[in-house]
Amino acid sequence: MLIVGLMSGTSYDAVDVAAARFRRDGDTLWMSPLGTVGLPFDDALRDAVAGVLPPGSTTIEAVCRLDTRLGQVFADAAAAGVELAGGAADLVVSPGQTVFHWVADGRAMGTLQLGAPSFVAARTGLPVLSDLRGADIAVGGQGAPLVPAFDALLLAPDPDRPVPDRDGPRAALNLGGIANLTVVAPDRPVTGYDVGPANALIDAAAARYHAAPYDRDGRFAAAGTVDPDLLALLLAEPYLRRPPPKSTGKELFHAGYLDDRLAAHGRAVRPDDVIATLTELTARTVAAECDRHGVTEVVAAGGGVRNPVLMSRLRDLGTGRWTLRTTDDWGIPAQAKEAYAFALLGWLSAHGLPGALPSVTGARTAAVLGSWTPGPPPGPARRTGGPPRRLRVQS
Repeated sequence: MLIVGLMSGTSYDAVDVAAARFRRDGDTLWMSPLGTVGLPFDDALRDAVAGVLPPGSTTIEAVCRLDTRLGQVFADAAAAGVELAGGAADLVVSPGQTVFHWVADGRAMGTLQLGAPSFVAARTGLPVLSDLRGADIAVGGQGAPLVPAFDALLLAPDPDRPVPDRDGPRAALNLGGIANLTVVAPDRPVTGYDVGPANALIDAAAARYHAAPYDRDGRFAAAGTVDPDLLALLLAEPYLRRPPPKSTGKELFHAGYLDDRLAAHGRAVRPDDVIATLTELTARTVAAECDRHGVTEVVAAGGGVRNPVLMSRLRDLGTGRWTLRTTDDWGIPAQAKEAYAFALLGWLSAHGLPGALPSVTGARTAAVLGSWTPGPPPGPARRTGGPPRRLRVQS
């Protein structure tokens, strides 16, 4: 199958697009990457997404307009992905832009992704898989993270792997707006969860102090110094100590959250010191979880791998215990890993196979993910004959 995967994360700065060919050979699923591309959001779209996110208020009209606009942007992205696949594909996976993830007392109650899939289907003429999180939440799961299904297969022991496996548990790390960790060990179920903020608070501070969407190349963090008292206050966040399964997003870690912590700190902190401290927060929380699981290797992806200050701190904190690499070593561009992961989830759903791992999300059972537009997935179902000409009722 040729599948196009889309991904727009909690940084809502672009759509990452990946095209791949999947072929099954016994217990092995082969993925041939066909290319990636990123389509940046314009400023108006970024502002529109930010406008509906917590802690701000919004209207149904604004949500409807944004749903349509995002659907059109994802349609453009999907068309670009089909071109990467050589002009033909079997399906598109468009998970949408998460604007709210409803968690109460540690339990996910609901989730909302925008980006009307009908526009994607109309533009490409292909079936579209969307709304991937809802099925897991419906059976008691967190609905996130979903990428561990990809990580578990990628990090599964393989004697033919070109990069030799290390002994002990291994972890896949995604550094998007939120840091997600997947731990794969031969003697226990896969574990995966949202650790805490990765770029979310750093981006908020960069926007506030420098009118920049993010800390490009870690320049702001490199110019600052970690404030130990502010760091201790941030590390006291209750979510960080909550056991998995757990998931979070910008409904918790947003600009208002940062305001509250700075106010509680009680004294002025230089802008770049704030950014340096937030970068250290990400490194410390991720490293602590890697140590807790006793991992020997961490394979990182996401926009955060382009921040040399963050990556340097992670390497320093892991010295002597675990090594840090990126998915580029597997031929998967770090920025596009999640788009490839969603393409894989599309392959699973098209074959009636679950894509959420109960050991990760806490669901009662493994769920086949997603809703299909405009119809059922390719596979066993085949159209027979032409359209009916009449309807009759039989008692």
